[in-house]
Amino acid sequence: QVQLVESGGGLVQAGGSLRLSCAASGRTFSRYAMGWFRQAPGKEREFVATISASGGRTYYADSVKGRFTISRDNARDTMYLQMNSLKPEDTAVYYCAADRNAWPTAVVATEYEYDVWGQGTQVTVSS
Repeated sequence: QVQLVESGGGLVQAGGSLRLSCAASGRTFSRYAMGWFRQAPGKEREFVATISASGGRTYYADSVKGRFTISRDNARDTMYLQMNSLKPEDTAVYYCAADRNAWPTAVVATEYEYDVWGQGTQVTVSS
């Protein structure tokens, strides 16, 4: 059973940067499409970014394109989200997720296709 653990959240001023990490247990991390989602207070969870199993393809929500970078290190069973030029509207709980059934080159932006989720890490951006 794969488990995901996020880390790296915190409080940062607008314009600042944070890097989130998502560590996966198990030996099959390299087979999974992975994604980041976020949920702000009073709002539904939304897609942020996704990366294919090999790391060769990525896809971003328009709201973060050009500011956030998703990456993965399959040797370390870890995925990352580098967040630059943070804005107050980026404040949310950030979740990582795994799609164990995706094609090797697929990027997955739809929440319901992910079958394993982490507990989330809080990111707060002050103005």
